[in-house]
Amino acid sequence: MVQRIDPHPAFRFEIQVDGFASGGFSECSGLASETEVVEYREGGLNEHVHKFVGSTRQSNLVLRRGVVGRELYDWHAELATGRVTPRDGVIRVYDASGKQVVMEWAFRAALPVKWLGPNLNALESRLAVEMLELAHEGLVRTI
Repeated sequence: MVQRIDPHPAFRFEIQVDGFASGGFSECSGLASETEVVEYREGGLNEHVHKFVGSTRQSNLVLRRGVVGRELYDWHAELATGRVTPRDGVIRVYDASGKQVVMEWAFRAALPVKWLGPNLNALESRLAVEMLELAHEGLVRTI
């Protein structure tokens, strides 16, 4: 009998950024990379176009969490004043039990290129959520 393999849940994850407390994020997006294809049209060859691999580009990471402190805001504010502090980090996904890491990505030299504060509305009872967008120099799946 073939053993059934279920996909891993996307809600059990933690994010660690050097210098900050781990976890606490409610959303992480931007785990993406895209490789450019360069086309070359050879003179006299009309049946096809040659295609070559170009550079690979990785998307910015977008992190969201409930506002619990000001360290993410301060990190972005430092960048805006010219003090650049790149940080490395990891994104870990756990199995359904929350005990075993089943996927992990490491990113390096991340810079906080965008910070977005919470939407405040006295007519709603939502949590105050901040967003931080990180540009980085590489994202590698380690597990």
